[in-house]
Amino acid sequence: MRAWLMDHFKGIDQLRLAEVPAPQPKAGEVVLTVRFAALNPADAFLAQGLYPARPSLPHVLGREGVGIVTAISSDVRHLRLGDHVGILRCDVGVTRWGTLAEQVAVPADSVAPIPDDWSHEEMAGAPLVFLTAWQALTQWSDPPAPPPPGKTLLVTGASGGVGVASVLLGKSMGLTIVALSRNRDKAARLLELGADHVFDPAEPNLVSTVTARLGKEAINLVIDTVGGPFFSKVIALLGYGGQVSIVGRSGGVVPEFNTATLLFRRIRLGGVSVGDYSPQEARNIWEEIVRRLATLGRRPLVDRIVKFEEIKQGFARLAEGPLGKVLVHVTK
Repeated sequence: MRAWLMDHFKGIDQLRLAEVPAPQPKAGEVVLTVRFAALNPADAFLAQGLYPARPSLPHVLGREGVGIVTAISSDVRHLRLGDHVGILRCDVGVTRWGTLAEQVAVPADSVAPIPDDWSHEEMAGAPLVFLTAWQALTQWSDPPAPPPPGKTLLVTGASGGVGVASVLLGKSMGLTIVALSRNRDKAARLLELGADHVFDPAEPNLVSTVTARLGKEAINLVIDTVGGPFFSKVIALLGYGGQVSIVGRSGGVVPEFNTATLLFRRIRLGGVSVGDYSPQEARNIWEEIVRRLATLGRRPLVDRIVKFEEIKQGFARLAEGPLGKVLVHVTK
């Protein structure tokens, strides 16, 4: 089979397309013939050595995908040859070979059927970003639960995969959604998806502009995928007791952050990692997510689909800031 191999931690540009042996299912596993794979910023971080995981090399990236079950371990009972399934959350693409290959071995308890009326493409890039958004929204209570309706959520990088998922799930929870996007067309689309307000993060007077628009309505929760120099404005926008769920750092490291800005408003910061979910937790949450999207009448957004041979162009599109997910068409 063909696979995109990562031989060292020198970036996406160094990936090479090669022929490798097809995987065989071990105990508790199935093998999928991959139809569509999804690209994630974390893939690019891993390829640059900027991610905690250090898989053995060569490695195959790709955490998400949808495919057809073409081989099954003898101890797997709930799946059949020919089933069409998507990958939820596991170590695929992180410490084990991923979906940027024509076939991939996956733990059988980490796949799920494609929801009714969804396309293969919609399923391919949905689970990871929606599970991430769910954790970002629910991690501030014990046990985890959605924020009370009426709270105000700020989403940075709102047009990205996690951003769109956060807008949709936040809307399903009855939250007021404040989204940030630099692109006017994307801003209009975010309003259509359910955002109540959209602002350009490059606005020089962003904090006062947002505060004036919201009036007495304080921002209670932020889902931040950006970090970088902009993070100080995120903190300035929060009300008393505000919480920041940190999902990514596309804007780089936060320079010269003044921790005193957290003190008198009792602001809390929390990292997000869906790796903490067990397979059963991920399955239960995914079923709830699918129900909520059905109630909203919404489905996952796909920004662009590239050919298998054009994976590097797909990562370039990801770096540009897509609206929704960038997919790779692996096999027919």
